[in-house]
Parts: sequence; C-alpha cells; structure tokens
Amino acid sequence: MKVFITGGAGFIGSHLAERWIAEGHEVWVLDDLSTGSISNLDAIREHPSFHFQMGSVTDPALVGELVDRADVVFHLAAAVGVRLIIEKPTHTIETNVRGSEVVLQAAAKKKKLTVLASTSEVYGKGVKQPFCEDDDLLFGATTKSRWAYACSKAIDEYLGLAYARERGTPVIITRFFNTVGPRQVGHYGMVVPGFVRQGLAGEDITVYGSGEQRRCFGYVGDVVECLMRLVRFPSAVGEVFNVGNDDEISINALAELIRARTGGHSRIVRVDYREAYPEGFEDMERRIPSVSKLESVIGYRPAMRIDDIVDRVIEYETSAR
Repeated sequence: MKVFITGGAGFIGSHLAERWIAEGHEVWVLDDLSTGSISNLDAIREHPSFHFQMGSVTDPALVGELVDRADVVFHLAAAVGVRLIIEKPTHTIETNVRGSEVVLQAAAKKKKLTVLASTSEVYGKGVKQPFCEDDDLLFGATTKSRWAYACSKAIDEYLGLAYARERGTPVIITRFFNTVGPRQVGHYGMVVPGFVRQGLAGEDITVYGSGEQRRCFGYVGDVVECLMRLVRFPSAVGEVFNVGNDDEISINALAELIRARTGGHSRIVRVDYREAYPEGFEDMERRIPSVSKLESVIGYRPAMRIDDIVDRVIEYETSAR
C-alpha cells in the first residue's frame, strides 16, 4: 500500500509513518517543520520505501501530486497546542481550514481514502460525560481565542463529511483525546512531557489552575493501532470516531505520579491561568471519550494505563538527555 501523511514529521504522524514502514508499505510524508521535527523520522529516513517532502499542506500543486501517488491519505497537519492557538489564532484558523480544503479537493478527484484528524476540542464546553460522537457541540464566545481551534476543526469535520456525501470521497474522521508518548514536545502546552522534563530536572512541576481538571490520556502506539485498523474497515467510511483512552485522572494526581516516578525531588507549584496564558484562555473541567463506537467497528480500544504511559515517556526523555 502507498500511504501519504501530512504533518508526518510531527508526534503522531512520525509514529504512524514508522508503523506503515515496519509493515512493508511505502510512505510519503509532507511537513513544513513548523511544529514537527525531522529528527522524529530518524528511524526511517534512510529506508528505501520512505520519502520526505518539505512543504506546506496549503500548496495545492504539491498536495495534489502526493495524493495522486497514494492509496490512503492521513491528514494530520494542523496548528496544535494551547499556547500556539491562543497566541496565533489567525494562523490556527487559516492553517487548519485551508489545509483540509486542499487535501480534500485533491482526494476527491480520484476518491482517495482520507483520514481527517480532528480533536476532542470540538466538544467545547459540553458537560455531558462521556462525550459521544453524535453529541451536540457547545463553543465559547468568539472573543475567547481558545475556541478558534475547536471551531476550525469542526469546520474541517463538516467539510470532510460534505465531500463524503456530495462527492463520494471516502472520508473517516478521528477525534483525538490527549495522545501522549515518546517524542511529544512540551513547549506548546502538552502537559505530560512538560511535567516529565520538569521532574527529571528537579524543577518545580507547574500545574495551571486548581489542578482538579480531569483528563484521559491515550498512548500514541494505541492511537496508531486504531488508525491502522480504521482504514481497513469499509464500515468506518463516512463516520466520526473518538480515539483515546477513557481512563480518567486529575492533573494534580498526574503531577504527583510524575513527581514520584522522576525521583520525588520536585515541588508541585500551582499557577493562575492569567499568569500563564494571554487573554482569551478558558479550560474545561473534564474530557472523557466514549470509545464504544470505535471498539464496535475495529474490535480494539486504547487501553494502556497512565502509569505505563508515564514510564515510557520518562524512559524516552532520560535517553534523550
């Protein structure tokens, strides 16, 4: 099989590329390296079945050429990370919406199977738990730039499903819930690698807000397994799937876990959101995915516990120091 991955030098994309190469397939990756890193691809860069193209997902000619070569497209390129989204909302909206438009236009010409990456952020301020794929979406005010990302990804979903219904483009939507693991960077607001690096350095572990926010963290290897399976099930086409672990933990408990696992020398310090983020930030108290639909279609669900995920991140960060 020939596979094209946008954003393939990023965290999830690089793991996905490695998996396809390991299974004997040919992979093309497109990335502008704005948030990804070429070093993420070190394990496969010299493999004869791997091809890297530096460039933007908003370039129609380049994207069209790469889509034409592929049997399946994974569109993962996006503006991601809370801090980046708050600081650069224009970039977020333009990158996400235009990028998806370009990919879908190219895929529609020859009806290429396309997996469109979305996010748990589209559930917005919803309070019903767990979140199900057909739940209503509730966004905050447009004056809060936090919601630019959620709205842009919701538009991506609408656009993808419109291409599926109107043009017969085989599209699958995946909503990721806090995917973590080796190679994830912490400087865009990703909490697990940030805490781990602080803990290993003996620095204060910084918890924003009360720390009573609750999240579910899925291991990147489990998420990649879901993606690999979804494209092999015709019943997944035209559908939206939550992809994540439904094992919940508070940020305070996560900080305590990582402090203990990294030697116990760090203090846990709480910082008000207003000191950490520009105006326009809001946070949600809970985000729990229902993964029943995913499991019913592919017979698999992310299940690695947070303790084991943290240990793998610590092992990676220790080896990279």
